[in-house]
Amino acid sequence: MKKSSGRFISFIKHAYSLVRSSHLSAYSCKYSRRDYTQHQLLTILLFKEYRKEDYRTVICDLEEMDRIRQEIGLQKSPHFTTLQKFLCQIKPIYLDLLFKNTLKQFYSDDGSIPITAIDSSGFTSGYSSHYYSIRTGKMRKHFLKTSIVVDTDQQIITGFMISKNRVHESQHALILLKKCHRLRKSDCYVMDRGYDSEKIHKLIRETLNADSVIPTRAWKNTANIWGKYRKEMTDNFDFNRYRKRVLVETKFSVLKRRFGADLKARSFQIQKKEISCKIILANLDRIILFCWVEVFYRALFFNRLPDKIFQADLD
Repeated sequence: MKKSSGRFISFIKHAYSLVRSSHLSAYSCKYSRRDYTQHQLLTILLFKEYRKEDYRTVICDLEEMDRIRQEIGLQKSPHFTTLQKFLCQIKPIYLDLLFKNTLKQFYSDDGSIPITAIDSSGFTSGYSSHYYSIRTGKMRKHFLKTSIVVDTDQQIITGFMISKNRVHESQHALILLKKCHRLRKSDCYVMDRGYDSEKIHKLIRETLNADSVIPTRAWKNTANIWGKYRKEMTDNFDFNRYRKRVLVETKFSVLKRRFGADLKARSFQIQKKEISCKIILANLDRIILFCWVEVFYRALFFNRLPDKIFQADLD
């Protein structure tokens, strides 16, 4: 029997509770064999991405982790092909709902985010070997363009968008801004100069009723800058709020180092699901961290209380 660490058990508890609170049914159809529930399989998939393992390894480890199997009510471990088929069959809308549930667990009120940062990066599909790439002459790995929206104060991802081919950042931003604003409103959006566009400024200022801080591409020759809001960026640029933009790059760095930057799937649809699972895990890991901090300071507070208070409560 392999010993399950407290970190893994805590993750399994939060992940299984999050999956069960989603709209995912227990079984895919009424004719299912009902050996495993969809909640159990999705929790195992999240656990696989959490440990950065492949299908075979996570199943071998799961067979020796009795405590974790007990937490999700698993009588026997599934075959690794069962996880592969489940990931192919699950609809992306359930992963989107699972992502929204992470936001509901973190944000309780209808308030707005003070500063939101947007940036994009790529997840590589590195399933081909280095020698095969040399033989075919294609040394450049294919990557999936991924844009995320991050709450700079809490380091929570509030929205994301994935595309197969190389897409300009401004095209992602126009769609992503409307999408994330419906989930969680923000008072200010900060981006790098790759998003310098008058359309983005108009969307943020006039439609979303928020502030935009985006540096212009041309700093020396300001006479060629056109647009009302782009000229405003050259005259009155808010450097204090723009400094928060680096936190979205920090989030990308944590996301790739913590859960991996390489994708194991070959199909684009499965690759999108892998990235969605990584982003869900990033929010879930942040929620678990806040829970641990809250429990720690609560215990520290009660330990520092005088004994007279407890004696008065007993009397």
